[in-house]
Amino acid sequence: MRIVVIGGSGHVGSYMIPQLVRLGHEVVNVSRGMREPYRADPAWREVEGIAADRSAEEAAGSFGRRIRDLRPDAVVDMICYTAESGRQIVEALAGEVQHYLSCGTLWVHGHSTVVPATEELPRRPFGEYGIRKAELERYLLDVSGRTGFPATILHPGHIVGPGWEPLNPAGHFHLRVFEALASGGEVLLPNLGMETVHHVHAEDVAQSFVKALQRRSESVGNSFHVVSGAALTLRGYAEAVASWFGCEPVLRFVPFEALRASLSTDEARAVWDHIAHSPNASIGKARRLLGYEPRYTSLEAVRESLDWLIARDRVALPSSAN
Repeated sequence: MRIVVIGGSGHVGSYMIPQLVRLGHEVVNVSRGMREPYRADPAWREVEGIAADRSAEEAAGSFGRRIRDLRPDAVVDMICYTAESGRQIVEALAGEVQHYLSCGTLWVHGHSTVVPATEELPRRPFGEYGIRKAELERYLLDVSGRTGFPATILHPGHIVGPGWEPLNPAGHFHLRVFEALASGGEVLLPNLGMETVHHVHAEDVAQSFVKALQRRSESVGNSFHVVSGAALTLRGYAEAVASWFGCEPVLRFVPFEALRASLSTDEARAVWDHIAHSPNASIGKARRLLGYEPRYTSLEAVRESLDWLIARDRVALPSSAN
């Protein structure tokens, strides 16, 4: 099968594209730049690379035709962000492809209600990213149901893996939180530390796309959560990280509004975004219909990311932790 991957040079594509090549597919990677993949793999020598500026070509109304003219049997779209972008692709590819797969996000759910959340729960997104991705999902599922366009949407959680700075137990991305936990330093957690985060390794996200392609009849017209087998509370996450370095966690729980004063604007925004969503998603549907089975737990995925950062001196450890 000839598969065109849009935005395949990122973390997920660095795992997915070599898998597709080894399965015997002809793969074309369309990306804005021709940077090296995050993971070296000889399979990349068999991949055709094409440079394209999606934003500029969509503005000109030509991007969908550009993808259609590559004659794909299937398209994996890692970077479609809006319903309008999706509409351009659908209108160009309708009747031309066997399968179109779009990368979504757990943020389509908005705040958690019933947990673990299933794909069938009503969408109540908030924030620009979640709202736009929910609009895109709604459009794709609607056009698939009405016209038979072969769309599938896969919703990852917090993606991690080598080369990635993980979402940390405080709900933002600054690496000082890991350094403090590794050295017995105090870490401030929002509220009671009981909000949840749901990580997934980039390799497992790649797995989900490959399995959805392999099980087309089960995946078309559906959306799926793509996360580890279980979410983490912020408190449990912090305790686990500290234990990796032989430390007892020193945690202080602070109401978010008071905590905000100790954070940068970007950090405060990230913490609020994560605790307000507090994702905790079921993968039962993906297991049942796709055969999806994550290789990594949340903690295993974060540990691999953290080890990668430590090996490159991006996370400073006390000598006793080395």
